[in-house]
Amino acid sequence: MPQQATIQGHVTYREGDGMPIAIPEGPVELTFATDSVTLSWRDDNNTAGLTALPRDQYELYVADGKIVL
Repeated sequence: MPQQATIQGHVTYREGDGMPIAIPEGPVELTFATDSVTLSWRDDNNTAGLTALPRDQYELYVADGKIVL
């Protein structure tokens, strides 16, 4: 079951081997898997975004207060 959270800091993801891409601050929806967490959001232009973060990277963002549950 998805959970709601808020991005409150510099949170990034990568597409393949590309440069880090920032997830905009604001509400996100989280879906948990064993080894990853999928984040989905809408930006200021109402464009949908979706990425999966490795579980350890997600947990670091939460511990740093950049993702608030």
